[in-house]
Amino acid sequence: MADNPFGGLRSDLRKLDQLRPVTLQPGIAPSATGSCLISMGKTQVICGVSIEDKVPGWMRAQKVPGGWLTAEYSMLPYSTTDRSKRPGASPGGRSMEIQRLIGRSLRAAVDLKKLGPKTIWIDCDVLNADGGTRTAAITGSYVALALAVKSLLDKGSLKKDPMTEQVSAISVGIVRGEPMLDLCYEEDFAASTDANTVMTGKGGFIEVQSTAEEGSYSRQELNALLDIAEKGNRELMELQKQAIAAG
Repeated sequence: MADNPFGGLRSDLRKLDQLRPVTLQPGIAPSATGSCLISMGKTQVICGVSIEDKVPGWMRAQKVPGGWLTAEYSMLPYSTTDRSKRPGASPGGRSMEIQRLIGRSLRAAVDLKKLGPKTIWIDCDVLNADGGTRTAAITGSYVALALAVKSLLDKGSLKKDPMTEQVSAISVGIVRGEPMLDLCYEEDFAASTDANTVMTGKGGFIEVQSTAEEGSYSRQELNALLDIAEKGNRELMELQKQAIAAG
């Protein structure tokens, strides 16, 4: 791939198809059943998993077998340069959209029927935002979820492993005509097209959120974005495996 137009290189000297430096620190929240602090460049998100031995009322009323998994997402007031307000009783539209995305993505990793009457809560709190917070939250949440399930299996609270897929997510975009992987805020702001991709370990796509900011993008450009997204997700999955083994 050619170098991008930011003076010939990206502002942080990465190649176009290169991830930002990634760290996955398991066990960051000792009181959680499973937890992980994910850092992707300057973006940092704490992901914690809690387990309740009950299911939502709508599942009980409809006698739906198995358990449930849901997510909450918020940006801490100091996570951005300008202080953001703490969410009230109901999250804002953007936070609601993101937590639904996290929930959908992680439910694809779990056989809910094997959970029994349990609810898995995934809480994602953004410590610092520099682009890609939702994709980082999904990637870190998978590690926290896998560690939580391992803990339940070790304690005998689960009889069968409900994990069915590995899941990670990454952002991609077209910036000044070039497809780029893992956009920081500066690049996301300048992108003519941006996309958030969620993938499984088997190579399937759970979700692709792709939008052109002005005009449109071609099928060839979309293919190029999906190619580098797949590369990035494969690399993230290797890091997830290492973090789970270390946790």
